[in-house]
Amino acid sequence: MEQNHSNVSAKRSPITWIPTSYFAMGLPFVVLNMVTVLMFKGLEVEDKLITFWTSLILLPWTLKPLWSPFLELFKTKKFFVVITQLITGITFGLVAFSLNLPHFFSIAIALLGIIAFSGATHDIACDGVYMSELSNSEQSKYIGWQGAFYNIAKIIGTGGLVYLAGYLIESYQEAGKGDLLAANQHAWMIIMAILCAVMVLLSIYHIFMLPTGKKAEKVQEKRSVHEVMVELGNVLLAFFKKSHIIYYVFFIILYRFAEGFVMKIVPLFLKADREMGGLGLTEKEIGLYYGSYGAAAFVIGSLLAGYYISARGLHKSLFSLCCIFNLPFLVYTLFAIFQPTSGALVCSGIVFEYFGYGFGFVGLTLFMMQQIAPGKHQMAHYAFASGIMNLGVMIPGMLSGWVCETLGEWFDKPGGYEPFFIFVLIATIPAFLITYFVPFKYNADGSLISGEKE
Repeated sequence: MEQNHSNVSAKRSPITWIPTSYFAMGLPFVVLNMVTVLMFKGLEVEDKLITFWTSLILLPWTLKPLWSPFLELFKTKKFFVVITQLITGITFGLVAFSLNLPHFFSIAIALLGIIAFSGATHDIACDGVYMSELSNSEQSKYIGWQGAFYNIAKIIGTGGLVYLAGYLIESYQEAGKGDLLAANQHAWMIIMAILCAVMVLLSIYHIFMLPTGKKAEKVQEKRSVHEVMVELGNVLLAFFKKSHIIYYVFFIILYRFAEGFVMKIVPLFLKADREMGGLGLTEKEIGLYYGSYGAAAFVIGSLLAGYYISARGLHKSLFSLCCIFNLPFLVYTLFAIFQPTSGALVCSGIVFEYFGYGFGFVGLTLFMMQQIAPGKHQMAHYAFASGIMNLGVMIPGMLSGWVCETLGEWFDKPGGYEPFFIFVLIATIPAFLITYFVPFKYNADGSLISGEKE
């Protein structure tokens, strides 16, 4: 029965499953990373709790390289894609039910942690299907579809769903059905229920449309769990034996260090009342500015950065990319000081920051691909580098709420946003220094620079 599915799927165009599977990859991540921050803010959870827990639950995306080899031992990649989408969908439904409970925050965070593990596992299996089912030429041909629908999920999450939540909150209040907290509970329950339905429907769709992939039994005949653990240990050891690796680890962490602090606080700052030092935006405004204009700026920045690097080379471009990535955080410092009321001005600032984010992020990605990953275990070492990068963003994200609150108390600033964003600018300095002096091992053509070793 399963073999027949494989034969049918082999004749099916990749367009029938790549867009939907990578949409399903992007949606849970952006909801956990960004959307839940606004949800918990509307439900009157403290900022420091929001930033800490919504950062910590992203840990599975950092650690996923550690269990990815074991997925080869059981079932098929399609099985893991479908089952994780189903688990994610059902758990979003449970989150919806939890929002009316007395201890909703603890319950919701635990459920979101399950979604994070499921989502990270889904990413491994989904990439596995993509690589095993498509030839090298097909992978190149459809890589644009992969990236496009992953980003469409981000747009729908940070834009469409947040905007819809704002609309539902306003409608609920206008109908006189309850106070602001009740309106938020009602709206976010609907949003979580929508996510439940979308993920469950995608899992059902992929039962019929996703290629089955290679049988795990064939791999299992060759390798036991113990052998996989030994192999994983050897690959990890080889990673830390690379030349300059300690410097590179600090480089990966510090390049996005300031962003890690900013990521969780910005949506809270945009939504916070003006009396508390925020901008007092509604969910509808945040969804529109972030999800539409900001996302477009990110894509444009990423595309232009590719041409910029190809023209100048990564070695000559990296420091300028770091500057373009980190300097736009100045926008939020100015917003915190002057608290502008013009929606167009606020939107322009977000667009400027997102453009710099998209433009500068490409530099770090290419550095990991071209200077850290090359060697015998290229794919695994790139995964390890990506995990370190995610950890470097997660840790300052966890601390950001506490830092913001503490600085607010020290400087007697309600909300603490103004001193916090000044602190963020200071936090960019290590990134500039470590990027300026970062050693390169490989030339643009992939050959080792004279005097360097693997």
